[in-house]
Amino acid sequence: MATTRTVIVLAAGSGSRFAADSHKLAAPFSGGRSVLEATLGQAIASHLHVVVVTTERFADLARESVAARDVVVMPEAGLDGSVGVGMGHSISAGVAVRPHAAGWLVLPGDMPLVQPSTLVAVARLLDDHAVVYAQHRGKRGHPVGFAPELYSELLALGGDEGARRLVARYPAFGVELDDPGILIDIDTTDDLESARREAAAEVSTVGSGPVGAALPR
Repeated sequence: MATTRTVIVLAAGSGSRFAADSHKLAAPFSGGRSVLEATLGQAIASHLHVVVVTTERFADLARESVAARDVVVMPEAGLDGSVGVGMGHSISAGVAVRPHAAGWLVLPGDMPLVQPSTLVAVARLLDDHAVVYAQHRGKRGHPVGFAPELYSELLALGGDEGARRLVARYPAFGVELDDPGILIDIDTTDDLESARREAAAEVSTVGSGPVGAALPR
C-alpha cells in the first residue's frame, strides 16, 4: 500500500571540486548550520518523508535529523572499487528503503536553498505525471520526482548518470516555480559564497529563515 511521498537527499558524493579543507556538505552555510544540515532542514520542513543516502562521515549528522532506519550508508567513493557509489546507486538505495512510497523526489544534499513549498509542489503533481521536475524561468532544476510505476526502473539504476535516462524516456512535466534555489548547487567555494549571499538576502527579506513561497505560475 502506497504511503506518503519520499524525498531522497543524496549526500554520498566525494565533493572533489570543492577546494577546501572540509567536505562541501560540512561547510558552514547559514544560521550555524552546515550545507547538509540546511538542506535536510528544508526537506523536513516540507512534511514529506525524508531518506538520506550518505557515507559514514555524515551518517551521525543525518541521524540527528531523520530516523536511523532512514539513513542509508554507502561506501566512500574510491574506497571500494567493486561497489558502485555513483548517483544512480544512491537513488536506487534510497528508493529501496521506502519501496511502498507514493513516489520519490530526488534532492542533492548540496542544494540548501530549495524551498519546502517547492518539494510539495513537485510531489503533488506525481498524481498526474510519471516524472516531474522543478523549473525556474524556464530552466530545469531539482528536485525531480518519480511516480510509483517507475519503482523497478529506479531500483535498477547505477553509475553516475543518476536518473537521466528515465527523465529522457518518459514524458516529464516541468512545474514553473518562483524558487531560484532549484538552480543553485554548491560544487565550489565560489558557489558556497554565492549561496550564502542568497540565503542572507532571503533572511533580510522575510525576517526569518530562508523559507520563501515557491508557487506554481
